[in-house]
Amino acid sequence: MLSNIHTEEAPAAIGPYSQAMVAGDFVFVSGQIGLDPASGELKGSDLDAQASQALANLAAIVKAAGCGLDQVAAVDVFLSDMKDFAAFNRIYEEFFGSHRPARAVVAVKTLPKNAVVEIKCIAMR
Repeated sequence: MLSNIHTEEAPAAIGPYSQAMVAGDFVFVSGQIGLDPASGELKGSDLDAQASQALANLAAIVKAAGCGLDQVAAVDVFLSDMKDFAAFNRIYEEFFGSHRPARAVVAVKTLPKNAVVEIKCIAMR
């Protein structure tokens, strides 16, 4: 059985998709960019601001699904520039602490709203 997850603590989807879907014990969180949930606008133009907001959005959705970041099994990260890899790792570690989900980081040409980072994950309830 599939169920849709939605929280006001994260931005509404900007397309025809859900913030997350639950399938059995798995939570599939859609890609999150650094949108401020209140304004719907990017939380700044730099990696620090956008990555922090994107991770906060991800955490809010995971929480709405009944999980914590310590239950995230895999994370996919899309950067507009791979030169931001080290800076992203620093911000990512602030959110995940010693928890080390499987992860992929790739550089992409462009992201929605010209964001500099997008993050999605799979968690287990």
